[in-house]
Amino acid sequence: MDLRVVVGLNVQRIRRAQALSQEELSFRSGFTRAYLSGLEAGRRNPTILSLAKLATALSVDIEDLTKRLGKVAPAVTPRARRSRKS
Repeated sequence: MDLRVVVGLNVQRIRRAQALSQEELSFRSGFTRAYLSGLEAGRRNPTILSLAKLATALSVDIEDLTKRLGKVAPAVTPRARRSRKS
């Protein structure tokens, strides 16, 4: 996944978990709501300084904004196992 998308999804996830609107995050970070909207949509390429400002505004570490969250692999059912052996 593109790192811009990862950052955007993380910002959105953390912002929503804190029950913050984009407008409130805009006030806290100094970025416009339009910039935050583009960032959350993965259309912006934030600088390291921008990530630092966002992390401070959200009270998280920069690493929390850049880490890729893993997806849980779907469980393999016994039926699927049998069909693989055939």
